[in-house]
Amino acid sequence: MPLDPLLTLEHRIAPPGGGAGASYTGPSEDLSRSGIVWWPAPPGRARIPTWRKATTLCHEGVPGHHLQIGTAVLQAGRLNRFQRLMGKVAGYTEGWALYAERLSRQLGLFSTDAELLGFLDAQLFRAARVILDIGMHLNLRIPAGAGFHDGQRWTPQLGREFLAGRTLTAANRVDEEIDRYLGWPGQAPAYKLGERMWIEAAEVAGASGGAAFDLKAFHAAALSAGPMGLDLLRERFSTPGAWTE
Repeated sequence: MPLDPLLTLEHRIAPPGGGAGASYTGPSEDLSRSGIVWWPAPPGRARIPTWRKATTLCHEGVPGHHLQIGTAVLQAGRLNRFQRLMGKVAGYTEGWALYAERLSRQLGLFSTDAELLGFLDAQLFRAARVILDIGMHLNLRIPAGAGFHDGQRWTPQLGREFLAGRTLTAANRVDEEIDRYLGWPGQAPAYKLGERMWIEAAEVAGASGGAAFDLKAFHAAALSAGPMGLDLLRERFSTPGAWTE
């Protein structure tokens, strides 16, 4: 599968009024526009902590969304336009991006202790927001012994305090994140469930393939198949030999 059209990835400052986190726009169907990573530039902030950006780049760029979404765009001969351009499934799409962060660590793409800290910071953030999403929407009590308002039920106010005090989330992003979870139930857990499914699929495929297993071929096969539900991902790519088809 030739990936030459994906070798260009643009980086632009996000226009005012957007989110506090980075985002990605896939390439156009005719590839006249490359994929774009949009970087926020909060007003009043003179310095940007670059130690966090390596993980973000691997998530939004390569081997994350740019490789994933760009690969689907190239599959005109096997996928319909909806699958190639619009068929996003949160678990599959964002699960791959988190899997790509872990893959980047395995590949040695985080070359400094600071970049590794950025990766671990991202892991902490993703774990915290799963707790908040489930806790707030199910009106759960905080378990005894948690050391954080034990026994109280999760509220947006406690969520803000938790995110601000237990992670390294910037102050300008805390409120936005809480609003995001409240308005999009299940979106935060979908990231982690998808990541788990990608990890399991690769492990099962590797175990079944033995010495002949090719992780690169597995990735190419799974991404070329386009977005799909997690059950289908498990069924299709966790079976022996599926990644070689």
